[in-house]
This record gives sequence, structure tokens and C-alpha cells, in this order.
Amino acid sequence: MFGPNWFASVMGTGIVATAAATLPVHLPGLHAFATVMWLLATLLLITVIVAFARRGTTHATDPVLVQFWGAPPMALMTVGAGTLLLGPGRFAVTASFVLWTAGTVLGLIVAVAVPYRMMTRPGATPDAAFGGWLMPVVPPMVSVATGALLVPHVPDGRDLLLTCYALAGISLIASLVVITQIWTRLVNHQVGAARMVPTLWIVLGPLGQSVTAFHLLGRSAEGVLSDPYASGAQMIAVLYGVPVLGFALFWAALAATITIRTARSGLPFSLTWWSFTFPVGTVVTATGGLATRTGSPLLTALAVALFTVLLTAWTIVAARTVRGVRQKTLWPAAPTTASRAPTQSTAVTVGR
Repeated sequence: MFGPNWFASVMGTGIVATAAATLPVHLPGLHAFATVMWLLATLLLITVIVAFARRGTTHATDPVLVQFWGAPPMALMTVGAGTLLLGPGRFAVTASFVLWTAGTVLGLIVAVAVPYRMMTRPGATPDAAFGGWLMPVVPPMVSVATGALLVPHVPDGRDLLLTCYALAGISLIASLVVITQIWTRLVNHQVGAARMVPTLWIVLGPLGQSVTAFHLLGRSAEGVLSDPYASGAQMIAVLYGVPVLGFALFWAALAATITIRTARSGLPFSLTWWSFTFPVGTVVTATGGLATRTGSPLLTALAVALFTVLLTAWTIVAARTVRGVRQKTLWPAAPTTASRAPTQSTAVTVGR
């Protein structure tokens, strides 16, 4: 069955476009490449929405896949951010605002509904926490980054800016709680199943996205908030951004070491491999934003290096996904009349 985890492919593709569009260097063909990736992400979003409408399932009873309901709102807003950065004129602003609104509303619903379901359904084990637990609480931070881009395009951006700061609080504090649980699980219960190892990279998502968001909020605060708040927003962008970027790089080193160790004994491909793309992309945009803000050659070089890693990861994961679709192991053919009622175990495991 078709689950919400497929929207992660849209996120991973869209972040490549956004990262390329905001990279703090000017390279021949970079803007054209970013535009192509944005168009590809848009086409993929439409395809996944249609497929989900026809054959999708909520996976509401699956404690793993239900977490990935955070992916649809983030997919909408990632494409929306690319539309605003790369799309044509006024249409780009309108389309981005529509996608931001839809993604923000859905993201807030998911941010409440999925944790509520986890808190009211008994049966969780002490070692249950994994990177996917961050998926439901990260969408509000994606709303912040995209909303900050929209602030200059609305008549009175103050309320939108303040709303974005409130959304940042929701996502940031909830993410810190979950990251602590993931750390505790790793220390006390070790890594766990190989197929779940890629989800460790999801931790980079709220870290990188929050740095990007506070950078964009600081930029949007100019002319919208009065001093000292506008100046304070500029200070927060650096004083928060650099330390959190440091922790993101620290976590990336841990996740990379664990991934390499696991790959030596076998790392089966699944849609969780898209966790190698979007979270890394948020660190690229974070580093690029700080490089632009500070003028640091070191951060500029780091942003380019991380973008190369992102592009390599996207190429590998996209190729493996296409192969899985062609072999009908990820996107199986429509069920025949004789098999139109799949078992629960089949619905849960296909496409993980």
C-alpha cells in the first residue's frame, strides 16, 4: 500500500533545489540546475498526491510509519519555498503562500495528532524512540523558514513574523525533547535494526532547519520590528546558529560512523534512505545562510562541501528508488480482484 513516507522523496528532491538556489557562491548553471530540481520536485509532488489519493493508507496502526505523516506538510512547503525562490513573478508568491498555508495547517494537525496517539496508546517500549519520532514535530519549523521568506510579500508582515517565531518554539522545544530520547535509547539499547539506521540522520532536520529559520527571520525582521527587537533577531541568527550548526556537524559525524559500520554488515534499501537527503539539505541551507550573513570563507567552503555530499546522496537514493519502482518492490502494481484485500502485515511493510 502507498504510505505517507513517499512524500519524503519530494522533500529530498525539493531541498536540493532550495540548497542550490541559496548556495553562497555563483557557479555557471547553478540557477538552471536549481530550477530543474524544483520542477522535478513539483512533478513528483503531484504524482505522489495522485497516487496517495488513489491507493494511499494512513498506517494509523503502525507505530513506525504513522510518524511519517510529518512528510506531506513538509513536502508541500519545500516545493513552496522553491517556488518562491525560483518561480515566475507574482504567481510564485501566490503559489508559495497557498502551499505554505496548506502545509502549516496540516503540519500543526500532525504535530498534535501523532504525539497524542503515541501518548494515549499503551505498548511503547523503552527503546522505541527513533529518528522518525521527529517527523511529526519538524513541520512547524519548516513553516518558519518558508513563512520568513513570505514576510516581505504580505501587506503587514508583523503578524506573520510573530507567528513564525511561535511556530519555531513549538518545533524547537519538542525536537529537543525527542532528540534527548533518541540519545538515551542509543546509549542504553544500541543502534537496533539496520533498516532504521538512516533515520538517525533525521536529527539533522530540526537542527539545520532551525538555523536556517532564524537566519531568515532575522533578515525579515528588518523594517518589520522596531529596535531593539530587529537588532536582536540579527544577533540570534548568529549566536544561536553557529553553536547549533556545531552540534549538527557533531551528530552528522556520529550518524555517518554508525551508518558506515552498519553498511559493512548490510544496509537494506528502503524509503528511509531519503533521510540521507532532506536533513543534510537543511544543514546546507543553514551553513549557506550563516556564510552569507558573516562573510566567512570557511563557512562558504563548508556549504559547498556539504552541498556536494547532498547531491551525491540524492543521486544514489533517487537511482535506488527508481530501480525499486521499476522492480515493483517499492511501488507495487495495483492489486488484482483476487488480491484486493491485503493483509495488515503487507500494508505495513511495503515501501518502508
